Amino acid sequence: MKSVTCSGPVNIAVIKYWGKKDEKLITPLNDSISVTLSQDELRAKTTVTLSETYAEDKIWLNGIEEPISNPRLQACLREIRARAQTQHGSIPAGCVQIVSENNFPTAAGLASSAAGYACLVFALSRLYDVSGDISAVARQGSGSACRSVLGGFVRWRAGERPDGTDSLAEQVAPASHWPDLHCLILIACHDRKKVASTSGMSRTAETSELMRARLEGLPARLTAITTAIEQRDFPAFAELTMRDSNQLHAVCQDTYPPIRYMTDVSHAVVETVHTYNRLLGGMRACYTFDAGPNACIYLPAAEVGPFLAAVARVFPPPDPACWVTGRSVELPQLPEELAAELQPRIPGGVQGVIHTAVGDGPRLLEQTE
Repeated sequence: MKSVTCSGPVNIAVIKYWGKKDEKLITPLNDSISVTLSQDELRAKTTVTLSETYAEDKIWLNGIEEPISNPRLQACLREIRARAQTQHGSIPAGCVQIVSENNFPTAAGLASSAAGYACLVFALSRLYDVSGDISAVARQGSGSACRSVLGGFVRWRAGERPDGTDSLAEQVAPASHWPDLHCLILIACHDRKKVASTSGMSRTAETSELMRARLEGLPARLTAITTAIEQRDFPAFAELTMRDSNQLHAVCQDTYPPIRYMTDVSHAVVETVHTYNRLLGGMRACYTFDAGPNACIYLPAAEVGPFLAAVARVFPPPDPACWVTGRSVELPQLPEELAAELQPRIPGGVQGVIHTAVGDGPRLLEQTE
């Protein structure tokens, strides 16, 4: 028996991937850039055990056994075993049992599948002693998982080859490059989204007239945000991030029938960010929304407390003592001009906050035989 336990990070894109070029290979219509978040606050944890006594492969996710026949899961298992066969001439006998859990809401627009598949593929590569780039393997489980196999700021190249072999992730900058950049996850809803990302992307690609305009403008935006990251230019980074998020959800609204991932709370968060920036003068915080209602707020470390005080003003928490988890933060008193304009609107609308920062790629936690 051989067992490996690993953890894998969430990544939240600032330039979004939406739409597939090849559904089977999971290659995207466009490049994307994301920020890998710290596993100290958000992570998937997976244990993979290989034994000759197991009659078949099995998987449990958050305590519930899931079908091992899932085509994406099978693709990851098949590819890792094929690489092990090529690199070592044989693979160990036996089947695997996989136990995986997330410490954050699953299927609620927080990249749970990205963290889960990146963690799984990393664990399998250690179990079978497979070397080399594994981002293409993780991509076959969940497209954005290829970005979670690396830390810091990551670009997923769409690639041009029909077989998808050049659709890989590459690091733009390590986590240590911008230590002052923090992240707040504002939880508006823990429920699964009504329209899964895969079906939503397919519907958008087929019906949205705005999608073509989005794809045409993305190369320039990708170049601009890469420069902003390299120069740690937060105002430029913030505007590009918000504009891309807005455009993604506009494209979803332009889909027929329309797809609405953001809720009234989500839109109120958007207004709060813009009001905060306007009244304090300059770009202090920025938002981005994946395919779900929960907001990801990027901001400098010094803005975390003041901005959360503004959020608490608009969305009074039912229990302030346990409202913020993750990294500790103190909420100061709001300036009078902010308090006057930011009136309480949706009590309890932001159910909780996770305070985190930029982090590294998957970690090996334990390996035993």
